[in-house]
Amino acid sequence: MKIDIIGDIHGCYHEFKELTSQLGYKWDSGIPLHPDKRILGFVGDLTDRGPESLKMINIVWQLVMVQKKAVYTPGNHCNKLYRFFLGNKVQITHGLETTVAEYESLYKKDQQSIRNKFIQLYENAPLYAVLDNEKLIIAHAGIKQKYIGKQDAKVKQFVFYGDITGEKNPDGTPVRKDWAKNYTGTSWIVYGHTPVKEPRMINHTYNIDTGAVFGGKLTALRYPEMKLISAPSTMPYLEEKFKQFD
Repeated sequence: MKIDIIGDIHGCYHEFKELTSQLGYKWDSGIPLHPDKRILGFVGDLTDRGPESLKMINIVWQLVMVQKKAVYTPGNHCNKLYRFFLGNKVQITHGLETTVAEYESLYKKDQQSIRNKFIQLYENAPLYAVLDNEKLIIAHAGIKQKYIGKQDAKVKQFVFYGDITGEKNPDGTPVRKDWAKNYTGTSWIVYGHTPVKEPRMINHTYNIDTGAVFGGKLTALRYPEMKLISAPSTMPYLEEKFKQFD
């Protein structure tokens, strides 16, 4: 299996196009397809905060649902958007407001189209993707070894939010334990969720969320080559959004 896994995009379509072009994908048909049968993988959080969230939904829906040329696993922002589209009461904050503003600017029939596409994409997505005979796992915020193969509420919370303790940092963000530091499995776990300045590789895990929407870069991990490729962000740089690990 040859797959290029891309970190949290958050509506950064320009960076996504730039990165996939660097990876050798051709855009002749309006979506990125690779001449050598490589496919794309997405760690979730396609939308929110960035300028072109709906365009990213359209592209990933086409790649996954129509072309079958990509693997998509949802993130916490995807889950919240899904609940919004179902009509559930959600707080339109933490970046969702940008996606909702784009959505509300559309004609009614276009709203219905994008809503239906995202619901279909989300409902057909695995909570986390187990690939290449369990040698590779894509999970939005990561996954513990003991959770692989399970789908319960505890696993779902971990995959969406990481190893949260229930406590809050002074800035209001949740306190998260560094699960990757204690990971002992042999499967490669590729994830995002927590922005880091450089991709973090530790104990057979890769965090490839390099904060494209916060002015960092958009990063892809090529598998099985385990080669990292990035495209610079066009967004304003926000130093405080990046996590430092000991």
